[in-house]
Amino acid sequence: MSGPAVQGRRIPGGVWIFLLAFAVRLVVLTRLSNSLHFLPDGDDMKFYSDWALRIDHGQLTDGKAFYGLPGYAYLLALIFLLAGQFDPFTVGLLQSVVDAGIAVLLWKISREVFAVSDAESENVSPSRRPDFIGLGAALAWIFFTPAQAFSAVTMPTVFLVFAYYLCVWFALKTRSSSCWRPWIWIGLLIGVIATMVATILFAIPLLIVAIYLSFARESSGPARWARIGTAAAVLIAGVFGGSSPVWIHNHFIAHEPVMLSAHVGINFWIGNNPTSTGYPKMPPGIRATQEGALRDSITLAERVNGRPMKRWEVSKYWSAQADAYISAHRTAWMRLMVVKIKNFWNAYQYDDLSIIKLLRDDGVLPPGLKFGFIAALGLAGMVPVLIRFRRSGWVLAAVLLHMCAILPVFVTERYRLAAVPGLMILGVAGLWVFWDNCMQSRWKSVGIYLALCAGAAWFVSIPPKDLVTGKPDIGLWSLDFYKAGIRATTASTLELERKNPDGAREAIDRAQRNLEIAYSYVPNNADIDFALGNVWLTRASFPWNDARTKAADEDLARTCYGQALQLNPYHPGTLNNWGVLEMEAKHWNQAEKYFLEAARAEPDDAKAYYLIARVRKEMGKIDGAKSALHEALRRKPKQREFLELEEQLAAPAPLTPPSASPPPPPPPGPAVQ
Repeated sequence: MSGPAVQGRRIPGGVWIFLLAFAVRLVVLTRLSNSLHFLPDGDDMKFYSDWALRIDHGQLTDGKAFYGLPGYAYLLALIFLLAGQFDPFTVGLLQSVVDAGIAVLLWKISREVFAVSDAESENVSPSRRPDFIGLGAALAWIFFTPAQAFSAVTMPTVFLVFAYYLCVWFALKTRSSSCWRPWIWIGLLIGVIATMVATILFAIPLLIVAIYLSFARESSGPARWARIGTAAAVLIAGVFGGSSPVWIHNHFIAHEPVMLSAHVGINFWIGNNPTSTGYPKMPPGIRATQEGALRDSITLAERVNGRPMKRWEVSKYWSAQADAYISAHRTAWMRLMVVKIKNFWNAYQYDDLSIIKLLRDDGVLPPGLKFGFIAALGLAGMVPVLIRFRRSGWVLAAVLLHMCAILPVFVTERYRLAAVPGLMILGVAGLWVFWDNCMQSRWKSVGIYLALCAGAAWFVSIPPKDLVTGKPDIGLWSLDFYKAGIRATTASTLELERKNPDGAREAIDRAQRNLEIAYSYVPNNADIDFALGNVWLTRASFPWNDARTKAADEDLARTCYGQALQLNPYHPGTLNNWGVLEMEAKHWNQAEKYFLEAARAEPDDAKAYYLIARVRKEMGKIDGAKSALHEALRRKPKQREFLELEEQLAAPAPLTPPSASPPPPPPPGPAVQ
């Protein structure tokens, strides 16, 4: 495939594919930049951007082992530093370039796998086969809806997918090699990407096989095996070298035995516990957000053990819980693994960020392909393509290895995204085999392929079921509405700050509709009750409300918060917000109680200690206020509001002028409750 001649030379087909892919991604990014969801306002996206901003403000480390893979946060911090400001557009631009590179890799991999052999050289029909399959797979990627979404938002997914298929391409095209080239460079790349997304490590088996085959032409014997072993050692050394900033920090600064991140244990527990569904369903007491889940995992582990714990100890605690469940419920766990495999191939889109729905609702994403369609074609094409083209086994192995990478934890849309390019290659190649069989009148093969398509379509369309009841799990359908409701609530607050009352009303109405739908699916979830309480609390803050409306909205917020605390008495967000309600009502004792409970539930939350200090100041407990503020400043020493309160507490109390006579008694009236 090539374009028109330019000064006697043709532009390579890969360049045209890159330009088309980048243009489509740029359209999506431009639309996103005009959306309310452009700035990270929740979940993993805000987790990474907040972490990056802390790094840029000088907090390079908290002195503990990383609790979350740090590579992407430091990359964002570098981009923000070079840009001189918080700049998600530049991040999206870089990711669009990387994502366009994925489309080019699909074209190049297809040209390696489906190249015309010498035996076919006289046959005209296969001559354009590699370009046809490569172009089809590249176009499928360009117009794949989840790929469009994750290329634009602040998530590291596209870096994983690009690096993974770059490894596949090197494994395919390397015919001979030295003991160190190209393995040291590939190892370094894998190590760097592993600090962002650890599943890239599952590309190593493919590369080990490629190393073995690259020395296959040499004479057998100890010398050959020594060269193979040396090349494999160089690859592994590159992996350790690429990830060295992380494990050096964990071992020599934090003094904890952690290779990459200590959050592995909680992820393992989420994916392997009595309430697991194969998706990231949070166990009781664990919030659904990235930052919330990480904090809760530490707090719960410390509460059970009755002492502060290092992060590697927290990880070990949750891993032990998962191991105990697996050992005690072997049959149930094996059923769970089967469910995870079904979830991996299922057409149901478990987008734990719900970013795809949000961007689609905002008109950011154009119509495109979904996973179910790609999975059905990929499954149907696996066997006939493998029989016809043995080198397609590399692509199939890449798909299956990535599936194995996520089965120990859980399945989400972004986790399985790295399998999609391989499925696209297999699916388009299957269509080419089908077309060729039709042209050659191989009707038996045509019938088998159609039967495989029908079976694959049925398999991917099976609705996810509850593991206990065996019925379709309707709770899964609440996720998109729950996430959309949270984002709309945040959008309403932003519109208020912009003094746009119509936008604030529209956003909060949308939030209420989405969350009420989520509640109808799952009425016994503390996070949904908390989110509904936030809707009513936001409504109560509208400046155009009269006193009666404000009081009614606050009562509804209390009702929702009360239901949340019945389900989870240690829900820190609920405790914190209820304390805010009591503080605004000047019920200082009640407010202090809720803020203290919030601080116990989430000891690392500086805001809770700050609010305790504010309440105690109002109560006249100046020493207690200073003590609480000290805890807040220890966690966030440069927070402007904290420093302002510190100055107020340090100022001498105003002297009360002496009174010639005592004040008159208050008039009789009802007692104040």
